[in-house]
Amino acid sequence: MSNQQTKRLVFVSLCIAIGLLLPQLVNILPMARPGAILLPMHIPVLICGYIVGWRYGLLAGLILPLLAFFLTGMPPLFPIGVSMMIELGAYGLLTGLLYKVTDGKIFVSLIGAMIGGRVVYGIANSILFGVADMSFGMEAFVAGAFVTALPGIIIQLLLIPPIIQALKNANLMIKA
Repeated sequence: MSNQQTKRLVFVSLCIAIGLLLPQLVNILPMARPGAILLPMHIPVLICGYIVGWRYGLLAGLILPLLAFFLTGMPPLFPIGVSMMIELGAYGLLTGLLYKVTDGKIFVSLIGAMIGGRVVYGIANSILFGVADMSFGMEAFVAGAFVTALPGIIIQLLLIPPIIQALKNANLMIKA
């Protein structure tokens, strides 16, 4: 195993560990559904796509909700957990791809990944909730993807670009 590959695996593992820890911390907050509002699993997956590229970002996004379910029982595996696997996988994949395609434009690639991930979220939920014989229409999509999640979206827009820029300045970006 090469040194670069070892660094990638370590970073993916760190992002997954942070993605397991953040929801536990957020759940302490005295509010209903803090995870749906603050989106704590999204941040490490989005960052992972930037740092180690789309393949590993996709991997982190797919693994994180599944591992969280087996370790904590949350999110419920079907349909929410499977939907989150698809959605977070899309975030990790899209940040890595768009960062490369935009020649390192952090904010542009973040906005693109957030929009693309929410489209994937809507499609996945429409299919999976339909299979589970639960309703998921346009109203539920807009409410879940944008209205309820607005604080989390703002947090991502405020935190992720300076974190990526700091890692970039520290020469900690791992070439994909």
